[in-house]
Amino acid sequence: MSILRIANAQAFWGDSQDAAKNLLLRQPDLDYITLDYLSEVSLSIMAIQREKDPAAGFAKDFVETLKTIIPFWKQGSKVKIVTNAGGLNPIGCAEKCREELTAAGLNDLKVGVVIGDDILADLKQNPGDPNFKNLDSGATLSTIEAKLMTANAYLGSAPIVELINQGADIVVTGRVADPSLTVAPCIAHFGWNMTSYHKLAQATVAGHLIECGTQATGGISTNWLTLNDKADIGFPFIEMDSEGSFVITKPLGTGGVVDAETVKEQLLYEIGDPSAYLSPDVIVSFLTLKLEPEGKDRIRITGASGSAPPPTYKVSATYRDGWKADALLTIFGRDAEKKAQLSGEIIFQRLRQKGFSPQRTLIECLGAAGNPSAIECVLHIAAADQNKEPLEAFAKEIAPLVTSGAPGTSGYTYGRPHLREVFGYWPCLVDCSRVRPQTKLC
Repeated sequence: MSILRIANAQAFWGDSQDAAKNLLLRQPDLDYITLDYLSEVSLSIMAIQREKDPAAGFAKDFVETLKTIIPFWKQGSKVKIVTNAGGLNPIGCAEKCREELTAAGLNDLKVGVVIGDDILADLKQNPGDPNFKNLDSGATLSTIEAKLMTANAYLGSAPIVELINQGADIVVTGRVADPSLTVAPCIAHFGWNMTSYHKLAQATVAGHLIECGTQATGGISTNWLTLNDKADIGFPFIEMDSEGSFVITKPLGTGGVVDAETVKEQLLYEIGDPSAYLSPDVIVSFLTLKLEPEGKDRIRITGASGSAPPPTYKVSATYRDGWKADALLTIFGRDAEKKAQLSGEIIFQRLRQKGFSPQRTLIECLGAAGNPSAIECVLHIAAADQNKEPLEAFAKEIAPLVTSGAPGTSGYTYGRPHLREVFGYWPCLVDCSRVRPQTKLC
């Protein structure tokens, strides 16, 4: 069966909106483009948006990106899209996509949507469930149950495969494990069995390599300064064969590089135990991987070992955790660092005199690095608390330093600091049997 080409055009919510268009201009034979919008904090932001507007709660940027792909479909492109841009409202996102396609006269294209990852109600109803303990601290969910905002299980590839097999050209999901966006097209295209664990392991490695976009092609790499054309680093794509062997590369003529170094750096990114990389599709051992150069900007990867996936899904939950505020001041002249440190201490001293002691505080003197001869320093001062009042008082104490503080105090250019809500992250597990993904075409 033919080689399957899968690219990634979004590493996070806020990445380049031109990436998908540029990929298709330079690599028109792509079969799939994946776009990954969700990090741990993304769903908190979407929850705030949804509170203000029930029709929100998804990455609206994706709809704008979709518009840049429409001309290629009109010209005959067969590329399919898989994205988790649906966030907390996959149906709303899918409906917006449907509207854009209809307006463009592309009624034949099908939009599929995956729901069922939202398990907030389950967590709230069962706070004593041992699986819901914080994976990092071991704390019980009851400690933050009343403040929970979101709870989403990391689904696997199966529901996406179902939609692709039903003819979906665009698949919109909520929280799905990042590599599964790539695993699903491989299963659907090659007809792999869900228990072909070594092949699924290879596809998972492929998905892991491209999920962060240009990180695999030189972005933030150790030798970033040596890259050619850093302003136009090419987004990665993989060429997968029916046995799971694949090449990672990038479009010809783009900046950056694909070599053993960049690929290995991305392989080790966020993996935990390299002998047991956990995903909802398969458990992968990276210890048996082989990387071989296959021409310029081409690395072939083989040898991943796979075994049955765990009986639980990871859950990303978030909760309201108070408020924070921070400010920057520039202190220059003799003894800059000493003056900056004392200025920060004065602010908190004045707060204590008014009866406020924020639960968490921070004073940083940036740029001096303990150098007593430094003549310039940036004071970064911050505070956080469960209540607004201490932070409102904190925000009012920054400006007075401009005239009552150390000589050489400047940089108060953005006005009084704004209070921002803080969200805590609660990683936990849920038994797979309690999560029921659903799919639909629209």
